[in-house]
Amino acid sequence: MTTDASLTTNASGPRRSTMPREVARKRRAGGGHGGGSLGGGSGGGRSWHPMLGAGLLPRVLSVLALILMAGVWLVPLAWGVDTSFKSEVDASGGGGDWIPASGFTLAAYREIFAQGNLPVWALNSLLIGAAVTVLTVVVSAMAAYALSRGLFRGRRALLAVIVASIIVPPQILIVPLFRQMLVMNLVDTYAAVILPQVVAPVMVYILKKFFDAVPRELEEAARIDGAGSARIFVSIILPLSRPILAAVSIFVFITTWNNFLWPFIITSDPTLMTLPVGLSSVKDSYGLQNAQASAASVLAAIPLLVVFMLFQRQIVRSVATTGLGGQ
Repeated sequence: MTTDASLTTNASGPRRSTMPREVARKRRAGGGHGGGSLGGGSGGGRSWHPMLGAGLLPRVLSVLALILMAGVWLVPLAWGVDTSFKSEVDASGGGGDWIPASGFTLAAYREIFAQGNLPVWALNSLLIGAAVTVLTVVVSAMAAYALSRGLFRGRRALLAVIVASIIVPPQILIVPLFRQMLVMNLVDTYAAVILPQVVAPVMVYILKKFFDAVPRELEEAARIDGAGSARIFVSIILPLSRPILAAVSIFVFITTWNNFLWPFIITSDPTLMTLPVGLSSVKDSYGLQNAQASAASVLAAIPLLVVFMLFQRQIVRSVATTGLGGQ
C-alpha cells in the first residue's frame, strides 16, 4: 500500500485520506506547503494584497498617498467654508490666516439672504432638477429599449449618431437652442429651461448596454403568456433595471442642479432663476466680495451634500454599474 499527502492507494483503488479537515484548511490558506503565506512568512494567518503588497512599508506609503490626495481635495473646500464665515475686510485682506483677526461672523450669509430671493431659487432648482430627471429617465429608457430590442431599418445608423453626439460639446448647441426657444415663444419659461436638458445621449447609450445584458428568455416567456412589448418593458425590464435607473437619476439630477450656463442664458426673470444663477447675480451686484462668493458656493453645495449623504450607497454602486470608475 502506497500513501500520499492527499490520497491513499490500496488494492481496491484510490480512496480519500483521513487527514483532518483543519490541517487541509490551513494548508490551503497558507499556499499549499507547510502553511506558508504568499508573503514568504511561515505563518498561515498572514494576508497578502496584490495592490498594496505584503509588507508594512507599502501599506503605510499607500495610506499616506491616500491621505495626501484627500488633503489636496479637502483643503480648498475647508478654506472656502472658512472664508464664508469671515468679514469682507478679513476675507479680502490677502492674508492666509484660518482664524480671522476680528472673529467669525455670519454677515456674508445675512447679506445673501437679505438681498436675494434664495427660497424661490432653491425651489426652482428643485422643481427643474426633478422634472429633468423624470423626463430624461423616461425618454432615455424608452429609446434605449427600442435600440436594444427593436429590429428596424436604420437602427445601427441611429445608434452611431447617438454615440457620436456624446462627444459634441453642449456649448455648441447654445445658439441653435436659444433660437428654437425664441421661435417657440418659450424664453423665460420653465419649459425653456427643462426641455433642452432632457436630451441625454450618454444616458441612452448606458441604458442600452444594460438592457442588452438582460436575458431575452424572460421576454420570450412573457410573450408566451400574452404580454406585449409595453407590458414587458414596464413589468420586466424596468424592475430589473432599478440599479442603473437609480444611477442615471442621480447623475442627471446632480448635473441639472449644477447647470449654470443654459439657465443663465434662457432666463432673465429673477423668479425663474435657479440657485447657481441667482447666487451669481447677488455676488455680481456687490462686485468682487470673497466672503459672499464663498457663502454663495456653500449654500449651492449644501443640497447636493444632503443628496449624497442620503444616497451614498446608490452613488457608489452606480459608479461601478455604469463603468465610470474605470472598471
